[in-house]
Amino acid sequence: MRATHLLAPDQLATEVVATARRLGAVEAVAYLADYEQLLLLPLQGPGVPPRQELSIEGSLAGLAYRRVEVTRSPSHQGGVRTWLPLLDGVERLGVLEFVSREMTHELEAHARAFVSLVSELLVSNDAYSDLFARLRRRKTLSLAAEIQWDLLPPLTCATDRVVIAGALEPAYDIGGDTFDYAVNGTTVDLLVLDAVGHGLPAALLSSAAVGAYRHGRREGLDLPDISALVNQVLAGQFAGSQFATAVIARLDLDTGQLRWVNAGHPQPLLLRDGALLHLAACPPSRPLGLQDVKPEACETQLSPGDRLLFYTDGIVEARSPSGKFFGEKRLADCIIRGARAEAPPPETLRRLMRRVLAHQADQLQDDASIVLLEWRTGQENKLEL
Repeated sequence: MRATHLLAPDQLATEVVATARRLGAVEAVAYLADYEQLLLLPLQGPGVPPRQELSIEGSLAGLAYRRVEVTRSPSHQGGVRTWLPLLDGVERLGVLEFVSREMTHELEAHARAFVSLVSELLVSNDAYSDLFARLRRRKTLSLAAEIQWDLLPPLTCATDRVVIAGALEPAYDIGGDTFDYAVNGTTVDLLVLDAVGHGLPAALLSSAAVGAYRHGRREGLDLPDISALVNQVLAGQFAGSQFATAVIARLDLDTGQLRWVNAGHPQPLLLRDGALLHLAACPPSRPLGLQDVKPEACETQLSPGDRLLFYTDGIVEARSPSGKFFGEKRLADCIIRGARAEAPPPETLRRLMRRVLAHQADQLQDDASIVLLEWRTGQENKLEL
């Protein structure tokens, strides 16, 4: 911790090795997940052992990432190779490879504390360096995607009362899809938005919409007033052919009451006890930028453990080469299977996006994004993340 106060970001990997050796490691290397969450990419620097990229699907390191748990294997030098997830809260950043002659309970406790500190340093250094963003990209991001990724909150957030996880594709060319959220005391606010069009014009539209949404949310406005504010901004700054569909929602964590405004967007889906349910009918208002009256908020009562799916039409309208839609049933099936397999919510969404892409033979016709929100009472025995 003392060393990192004046540490340049490109020296972090070297300091990780040096500190790990003082703890008892022979080698230590941090890996970051790429934007598509397909590979783990080693963070290199002076004194760092050379490493190759690793598959998230086909390696022990990937297993640690997918399950968010420590995995081990014998090392080639003799001893133990331990893979520990790098987490910012519950947001998966990558993994840390920790090679030691043995792995005692005491050393593992030190390694777990160490990996938490490494994660914090990665996040703080990422705020003023391009080093990690460059490492995570396996190909060039479009300008629109660059804007959208910088606009996003963490893809995963969790407390004992709520779990939020999101995913977007195509990772390197996302345009108009985005989401935002905030956990403030006993209230969770959420926006899922789909700006019309593609590329930079859609990214600029969604950026303005998210900025207006955050302003209204932080000013304490009610949902219809937030919708009206975003509508006013888009109508005033963009031509009439440019608009965005959205769901703007608010969940009371104490009561489980969900309120939402639907601005021409697909209706959220509810998963309860392994079954797909539709929320009570909520007539959608016109899209943001095209509204002429303030929309009304709808509401429903959730039960503990309910999972809500907020998504854009690029998910359910993903079309196979033979013309079949991905549809709500496949969407719900992916989430239900993930829950039955006790997969963490972010891993469930990662697998879902792989299925959506495979359904279209890896050729997305439209942006696709989804946010999963799970309400908890705080009394659950185990928080699976």
